[in-house]
Amino acid sequence: MDKYEVLKDVFGHDSFREGQEEIIDALCSGRDVACIMPTGAGKSMCYQIPALMSRGVTIVISPLVSLMHDQVMSLVQSGVAAAYINSMLSVNQTRLAISRMREGRYKIIYAAPERLESESFLSACHELEISMVAVDEAHCVSHWGKDFRPSYRRIADFIKSLPSRPTVGAFTATATQKVRDDIVGLLALNAPLFVTTGFDRPNLNFSVLKPDDKDETLLRLINDRRDQSGIVYCSTRKNVENVCDFLNAEGVSAVRYHAGLSDVERRENQENFVYDRASVVVATNAFGMGIDKSNVSYVIHYNMPMSLEGYYQEAGRAGRDGSEADCILLYSPSDVRTARFLIENSEVNEELSEDERAALYEGDQLRLKMMTFYCTTGDCLRHFMLDYFGEKSPMHCGKCSNCSQAAQTDVTNDAKSVLFAVRGAENRSGRCFGIRMISNILRGVSDDRIERYGFDKLSEFGSMNSSSEKRIRSLMSELIAAGYLEQTADEYPVLRLTASSNDILESKTRFTTMEIDYRKRVSPKTAKTAYQSATNVDPALFNRLKELRKQLAKSISVPAYVIFTDAVLTNIAAQAPQTRQEFSKIKGVGVKRSEKYADIFIKEIKAYKSGT
Repeated sequence: MDKYEVLKDVFGHDSFREGQEEIIDALCSGRDVACIMPTGAGKSMCYQIPALMSRGVTIVISPLVSLMHDQVMSLVQSGVAAAYINSMLSVNQTRLAISRMREGRYKIIYAAPERLESESFLSACHELEISMVAVDEAHCVSHWGKDFRPSYRRIADFIKSLPSRPTVGAFTATATQKVRDDIVGLLALNAPLFVTTGFDRPNLNFSVLKPDDKDETLLRLINDRRDQSGIVYCSTRKNVENVCDFLNAEGVSAVRYHAGLSDVERRENQENFVYDRASVVVATNAFGMGIDKSNVSYVIHYNMPMSLEGYYQEAGRAGRDGSEADCILLYSPSDVRTARFLIENSEVNEELSEDERAALYEGDQLRLKMMTFYCTTGDCLRHFMLDYFGEKSPMHCGKCSNCSQAAQTDVTNDAKSVLFAVRGAENRSGRCFGIRMISNILRGVSDDRIERYGFDKLSEFGSMNSSSEKRIRSLMSELIAAGYLEQTADEYPVLRLTASSNDILESKTRFTTMEIDYRKRVSPKTAKTAYQSATNVDPALFNRLKELRKQLAKSISVPAYVIFTDAVLTNIAAQAPQTRQEFSKIKGVGVKRSEKYADIFIKEIKAYKSGT
């Protein structure tokens, strides 16, 4: 089969997405590839299609146990001989998988990077004709990336040890320039084709909220989406426990997930979410890497993540089927302190040198700084994020919370007050102070320290007494992000003026910001699912087919979306096919799935049409 036949017969699509065909052609011609493509843009097909067109076996190296499971299930449903070898398997299951691997029973084999140290796995690989090695989540090779894994540094040695060098493809969703350079160098890619299809995912709606009561806001957001599936991320295990208990007490079907739970409970809770027995999972970032659940309609971050890379990857688990989805972050200044604590107290990786640890720490601090700027900016959130990844985009997307609910406001006078207060406090005391002290000066809050330093005598004392502390903090963050104010990265950070501060102080420039009254801010508009967005779908037929899909999935012990995603099911309901040929032509179905399910679904459609 050629690439178009594989695309249609196996995956049920008539055309390639941006970048896919170029990548597939390069890999099929034997050229290495480095690909940066956002979550949900079809990375897996970029190596699965060449794998099915090649003579030999393809090894897919991935750290994502759940992804391996989901993708192998989906491939098997499409008639592809695939398997995974990772910690989910027992010793006997692993032995059987490797035995079948030696026999050439599989076309695509997924393996965790740690598996490359297994003698039995290595021995089996040396007996096979391996035509390609695909490295998923390739950013894990770099200590500049947020998910650095030392085991990824051994992939190049594994490839070098094979009897003949296979074609190598490296794939990731997010990578800065430093990480991209490491991917090429540390994986020893040979003159690779570099493809970046763009980071933007137009179907995702981004919002940052700054609520006074996070629990109340979270519950309201989830209640607005009661019939949808969602993920709530928390920064600590304690928050996961508290939030999950709170949601269950309020009648929300929620399960918890974090590294402190037993393997049995984690697996059970994950399956309850994946199989739609629970509508919400509350989790640390230990959850979700590689979860291929296509009908996640929203991701809410209860706490601010520690990096934009992490946030974009976690938020990107919403809307994987292309349907509109919501990515909402609930921010508070305390999140920054928690993130700093987690960085300061992270587990020391003994495999790293002192220089590497220092570089990793420096990178963590820089990523946290940019994440904080994202949460406090008044600019377009989508533009801010795409600009961080080096991609040009319009200054105004019209969809994010800042664009839709903010107004451009001249705050030059208030900016001057902040800068004069910082300078006045330093001049009077001979030292610098943090955000809280400067905020207290501006709001006219008198206490022992204020009086001891004589800050109540400053002309700026009480100059912003009509502004809330939250609004003043937000303005300070804006000034820091714009380079008019500097915050040190010490354990107790303080504020300092910069070389640009005088531009505002001397009225050489105006300072404007997208001001939002967070007290009046309404919930982000709930994104519509694929079914809700369709205008030509009979709701009763869709629900009937959805129930049929549920029963079929239950009978073969797979999640419903493995049979058909909601987007594909919407297409089936909209077109209501009456023959196998009509059914096989529906986008996302494919030949193998049509052979399995066409008769069953057509029978249900005809029964509905006849009123039975």
